[in-house]
Amino acid sequence: MSEASENTVPLLEFSDVHAHYGPVEALKSVNVHIHKGEIVSLIGANGAGKTTLLSSIFGAPRASAGRILHKGEDISRLPTNRISRRGIALVPEGRQIYQDMTVEENMMMGTTAIGMEHFAEDRTAMFELFPRLKERRSQTAGTMSGGEQQMLAIARAMMARPELILFDEPSLGLAPLVVKRVFEVLREIAAMGKTIFLVEQNANHALKLSQRAYVMVNGRIHLSGESAALLDNEEVRKAYLGLH
Repeated sequence: MSEASENTVPLLEFSDVHAHYGPVEALKSVNVHIHKGEIVSLIGANGAGKTTLLSSIFGAPRASAGRILHKGEDISRLPTNRISRRGIALVPEGRQIYQDMTVEENMMMGTTAIGMEHFAEDRTAMFELFPRLKERRSQTAGTMSGGEQQMLAIARAMMARPELILFDEPSLGLAPLVVKRVFEVLREIAAMGKTIFLVEQNANHALKLSQRAYVMVNGRIHLSGESAALLDNEEVRKAYLGLH
């Protein structure tokens, strides 16, 4: 098991969080906790509210009720830039790299929260993790393949030296072999001591990677528990793994 302990303050916690898009309630009394050193996944159907949950950490949308806590401190009203400086980074759905910038320029953008002091050292580390990015360092990012762009999005997030990395659908739109590599990379990042909160429609990959997981349905946490147990849960197998 990870360093998690019920006696320690979670690294990130949602406490009875509600959030709205206009009159629509997108998150309904959500309770989630992630301890330092864990890989925790959030699975659910498209439109269940998974991306909204991640976005609410950075205030888009703001929690309309409840609290989002980082190391026990309520961050639900902090400006986005201050949240980023707390050591939380997001690899967004659809990658959202800077298409017209080079690979290296994208990586520079990842240092916005912490400055350029460690840029050369961290760039070297990312080029070791992603040799293809080193080959493409001067290439315009928008001309790369989807898999290469996903690796760049991960490297950009890592350049901020985050303690907690949020991944939003990292396998979306990628070929099976590339998906396999993405999940290998997530495992390698966890081995570096990073804490990972993974939102993913590919429930099979997510549950095999994570120690604990939550299942979201219509903006609510429907199930939670050890990932291995959820892999064997008949409801989960039928709804998300295509097994009967």
